[in-house]
Amino acid sequence: MTSSKSRGFTLIELVVVITILGILAAFAVPKFIALDSQARAATINGLAGSLKSAAALARGLSMATGSTTSVTMEGATVNLSNNYPDATADGIGSAVNVNTGTGGDFAFTAGAAGGTAIWTKNGAPTPTGCEVTYTAAVATTTGGVTQVTPPAVVVTTTGC
Repeated sequence: MTSSKSRGFTLIELVVVITILGILAAFAVPKFIALDSQARAATINGLAGSLKSAAALARGLSMATGSTTSVTMEGATVNLSNNYPDATADGIGSAVNVNTGTGGDFAFTAGAAGGTAIWTKNGAPTPTGCEVTYTAAVATTTGGVTQVTPPAVVVTTTGC
């Protein structure tokens, strides 16, 4: 009497497993494709939060020290305009520690002191649709009273 031992899988078992893996992959792949876009949008939103915090910190330092032209934040001199960082590289660009060098996460375009600075996410499908814009604080005087409008931080994630 001889006994036969079977080894391995039958063809039907292999076909069933491959079919199940194919179905799972069909649902999983679109989810993973969308993750890179969500990650870029989250990075842009995080940078926007950093810009707001840096502007508020610079304003607080300006008020505490009485300096209206510049403050020192973590060893970097930050130029001010209306007690907030201006839109130059030596203003808000110095206040925020962002990797904008060669191969960095963002491309940085500095503006004039009272203008607009823009950080664009490198690697985004539409870079101009994946950016953070910082517009410097503006002072207006009406009837001898000066009011300062805080800087505006605008997030665009449609191209992420």
